[in-house]
Amino acid sequence: MANIIATGFNAGSIDGELFSLEAELRRLAEIGVDTVELGLTSLDLISGGRIIRERAERLKALTAQFPFRYTVHGLVSSNFMDPATLRYQIDAAKALIEICDQIDARIIVQHGGHLRADQLFDRAAADEREREALFELAEFARPYDVRIAFENIFTTEPGQYRQTPAEVAATVKAVNHPNLVALIDFSHAYIESAYRGLDFREQLRAMAPVAGHLHVHDSFGRPIGFYKPYHLQEATALGLGDLHLPLGWGDMDWEDIFSELEFLPGTVMMMEINHRYRSEQPASLERAQQLMALNARRISIAAE
Repeated sequence: MANIIATGFNAGSIDGELFSLEAELRRLAEIGVDTVELGLTSLDLISGGRIIRERAERLKALTAQFPFRYTVHGLVSSNFMDPATLRYQIDAAKALIEICDQIDARIIVQHGGHLRADQLFDRAAADEREREALFELAEFARPYDVRIAFENIFTTEPGQYRQTPAEVAATVKAVNHPNLVALIDFSHAYIESAYRGLDFREQLRAMAPVAGHLHVHDSFGRPIGFYKPYHLQEATALGLGDLHLPLGWGDMDWEDIFSELEFLPGTVMMMEINHRYRSEQPASLERAQQLMALNARRISIAAE
């Protein structure tokens, strides 16, 4: 029995309007995608923690036109460690969960938090704030049958505090709520492991038992540091940073990873591949489907 149940791509609006999202959904339908992760914060659906009902109704009508399984990406800028904006972020996340229910999306992605270098004295309190916020959000999500997928991020500025992938898994275990799972972003884990001098595969092994959602895109696991590319393609040429490459363009050993790890039942494998690579999406979709089959065989053999 397969624990990974679906794969697909992320989609959002390029101009804040639903029309550009609709065009993207139609294109994904044409290439045979069955699952889409909606970047809903690329749209103006929430104002000050309140749902803009007319726009939410338009979104509901749009998503109903397609047979996709939907998941939702919450605020990319989310940071439950930040005391100044914490309440506003929780309110916005709750509004997004209500929208999830309206469009039958049962997963919402929540990024792991961080502290600036000048806030490091607050580290213990920040970890506790994040755990409490995740529990509050998971409790709110329970009656909607929505799961919070808590994503590992990588260090983005000097002196920043971020939880390692293994620490993200420990947070999920500490909160211990049925509506909270870990989200493995493999490239984020690869980059952070290189930056911290950690064993990448050990970090994945720590996350896998509590992981119910996956973000898949390729890279070389090289922190970008202070390098500033003139063209985005120059970072790709050097293999630096969080590149969101098509599967096979980086050096991640996907087959070995998916032959080893076991994730929670009902896991979705979502490909977050940069929209510059639309031409490569069909090939990545085929590769992801092969990885799903490989992982299902691993689960079947382990069960015998």
